[in-house]
Amino acid sequence: MASARLKLADFLNLLLPRVCAACSRLMDEEEPGLVCGRCWSRLAPLPAPTCARCGHPTRGLECRWCDRLPVFVRAARSVTWTHRGSALHILHALKYAGWSAAGDAIGERMARTSWPLDVREECRAVVPVPLAAARERERGYNQSLLLATAFGARWGRPVWDDMLFRVRGTRSQTRLTPDDRSRNVSRAFRVATGAERRLSGAHILLVDDVLTTGATLNECATVLYEAGARIVSYVTFGRAPTAADRNQP
Repeated sequence: MASARLKLADFLNLLLPRVCAACSRLMDEEEPGLVCGRCWSRLAPLPAPTCARCGHPTRGLECRWCDRLPVFVRAARSVTWTHRGSALHILHALKYAGWSAAGDAIGERMARTSWPLDVREECRAVVPVPLAAARERERGYNQSLLLATAFGARWGRPVWDDMLFRVRGTRSQTRLTPDDRSRNVSRAFRVATGAERRLSGAHILLVDDVLTTGATLNECATVLYEAGARIVSYVTFGRAPTAADRNQP
């Protein structure tokens, strides 16, 4: 029976060879998952030294990126740059090519990031940034929820996907200035009715795919804080660079 299954697997691989969801390269039989080892190895981690609070590279200087964060945001972490390496190809596969199963491997890498001890000890729950209803229907899933589910499983924390909602659609943030991004998402989110009891005094970990200016995460964090959360932290897979970061090797 086992021999027959192996023959069937070989036959299916011959007819439908496995290709990487990110780069379309033929994958070796021993490569697990949907993304090839070469793409994972080509991620561009944020270089040390990084700020202990926001995780942004400081190059040994005083951190200026923290100025973007509200005072009640404890920490922020990201796995990789988005302007170099393979991160954008992997995220494109997840968000636009329908490879939802890639979310688990991405979230697993997010869960490996290094955090201050108090964040790991105090985190009560993981909350995904909600997707606009129309966009979620089009895509079939919320990629941030997939990442949050994978992250929460590794950290042993519940995922509160019924906590935060979008109350209106927003334009794509891609081509907006930082100020326009903030205006675009202003009052675009709310917490669920009766959520204050769960949020009271909690340290919440917000999950999204990419951190650019922080406008969306900051707006979500503000809504959670105003509803009773004591403190909020952020985790994303990718982080967009500032102009100064782009000039660094």
